[in-house]
Amino acid sequence: MVARVIPLKKAAGKRQAELIAQGWTKQTTIGEPRLSELVENYKALGYEVEVVEQRGETDGCGICFDAGGEMGVYYADIWLRKKAGAKSEQDDLF
Repeated sequence: MVARVIPLKKAAGKRQAELIAQGWTKQTTIGEPRLSELVENYKALGYEVEVVEQRGETDGCGICFDAGGEMGVYYADIWLRKKAGAKSEQDDLF
């Protein structure tokens, strides 16, 4: 099995403000291999997906991001927004 790696876009604090202004919502921060799986699933659900490198710029500790980088493990933020013209799907149970 060949590992898939999502290309990461570098981000600064200004980039986060731009994404929010454009209607994006930060969904999660995660590393491979789950990063690729989530991106694929969100796209299948009809979302536009933006993947931005996480540089440990958090309100909390952030030491795992630094340690991961030293070991070659990188984390990314997944940002989502509905595709233009996408139908809103609601579950009848909720």
